[in-house]
Amino acid sequence: MSLFRDDGIVLRTQKLGEADRIITFLTRGHGRVRAVARGVRRTKSKFGARLEPFSHVDVQFFARGSELVGRGLPLCTQSETIAPYGGAIVTDYARYTAGTAMLETAERFTDHEGEPAVQQYLLLVGGLRTLARGEHAPHLILDAFLLRSLAVNGYAPSFDDCAKCGLDGPNRFFSVAAGGVICGDCRVPGSVVPSSEAVGLLSALLTGDWGTADACEARHVREGSGLVSAYLHWHLERGLRSLRYVEKN
Repeated sequence: MSLFRDDGIVLRTQKLGEADRIITFLTRGHGRVRAVARGVRRTKSKFGARLEPFSHVDVQFFARGSELVGRGLPLCTQSETIAPYGGAIVTDYARYTAGTAMLETAERFTDHEGEPAVQQYLLLVGGLRTLARGEHAPHLILDAFLLRSLAVNGYAPSFDDCAKCGLDGPNRFFSVAAGGVICGDCRVPGSVVPSSEAVGLLSALLTGDWGTADACEARHVREGSGLVSAYLHWHLERGLRSLRYVEKN
């Protein structure tokens, strides 16, 4: 029997029995972890209020064995709030839907429980912090998070040089299967010709050029979001359920 302590973001919760919940975390040191939190659905439980989606917490686990992730689910025995991002996110529909898509993305990219995913964890913490502060439009924060999540998981799209032959950009065509923009000689069936503004926006979101991103026109933002969604769908092999509710202004 062992105790483990880690920082984590609550990704989702599931009811268990009459008063318990299964909490899914993305942690700094152990990746995705599911744990049972006992009694948290009781109305007088202050512990349960800290274990809601979007919460950034310092959490203690109790596991029957030397490993946190084993045959059975560990118990979540203690939790302290680091940052209650949910308070500013759940009261605004645009932030809430964007944040929900971010949580789902983080869970999908960490499908092996117990394997550290530090870059994905740090991306999620930074994304939720930015979303809660309202520093940029929620759909731009979401697209930036999706692009960077793809990048840290080995699927970084190219927005300048040809993704197939490396020809210096700018290049006109875009193919999700090829890995981003491609030249005329490498063009494949299904390629599209996005506007240069939409491609420039996605490049800015990937690199953190918020001045360019914030100034982009709404029509180019919608076009760019469509490309991000298609690219993500291709690499995850199925889309995100939560993306359908995200507002694309």
